[in-house]
Amino acid sequence: MNYHLPVMLNECIEGLNICPDGTYVDVTFGGGGHSRAIMEHLGAEGRLVGFDQDADALANALDDSRFELIHENFRYLKSFLRLHGIRSVDGVLADLGVSSHQFDVADRGFSTRLEGELDLRMDRRQELTARELVNSADEQELTRLLRLYGELPNAYQMAKAIVKARAEKEIVTTFDLREAVSRHLPRGAENKYLAMLFQALRIEVNGELEALMAMLQQAQEVLKPGGRLVVMSYHSLEDRLVKNFFKTGNFEGKLEKDFYGNPLVPLKLVSRKAITASDEELQMNNRARSAKLRIAEKK
Repeated sequence: MNYHLPVMLNECIEGLNICPDGTYVDVTFGGGGHSRAIMEHLGAEGRLVGFDQDADALANALDDSRFELIHENFRYLKSFLRLHGIRSVDGVLADLGVSSHQFDVADRGFSTRLEGELDLRMDRRQELTARELVNSADEQELTRLLRLYGELPNAYQMAKAIVKARAEKEIVTTFDLREAVSRHLPRGAENKYLAMLFQALRIEVNGELEALMAMLQQAQEVLKPGGRLVVMSYHSLEDRLVKNFFKTGNFEGKLEKDFYGNPLVPLKLVSRKAITASDEELQMNNRARSAKLRIAEKK
């Protein structure tokens, strides 16, 4: 199954600075592309733990005694590592966002191009779906979500259109939603605005930003001194959280100092600016277009 072409694979592996007998965590296992590359750099004593909340990813588990795949959201990183007897690790890799596989399966509802149930859950064990969200949230709440998570300039008009459409009949599929907001998609930018709309709903349904913040804090706690945290994000909301956390140790981006005026920052930047994909990779893999890679090391 063509699950997902790993983005910036070499840059990620280089960023982890793998020590052959170290313990590493791939918190977004997906198709296992990054994990396979990590395994190639590990010796007999090395260990890799994968996390993925999507049951579809379990079929890609690596057949190797040094590997373990945990079917959980990475927001529970620390407690599930403990459960597997791991107190500290040498590196953590996170490739955020939606996998190509999730986009390509119509009934998951991630794609604006394919008609399917308006689902958008990364973990199908959870109850809240996008269908439930768009049919129950009031206009004010929808406006807030679309503005905050979709960064939509016309969030209010879109929310109003959704509420009006659902009063006539329930919004069930991805195409129902498209139809509901069709009048508010600027000509020539229809796909862009739809992507922003779906992103907003997806972030809310999956609690993505809260999960990311929890994972980053726990990753920094479980990393050994000198251990690396390598994070790839695909939109500005995620990237801002990662950038602030790497630079200041918090998500507001406020630098706190000790009594002597020394900055209280647990991580040091390995790459001062975000790394982006090469021209060659962009030609081969369109998904790499919006990817930003940041690398930090525990002090």
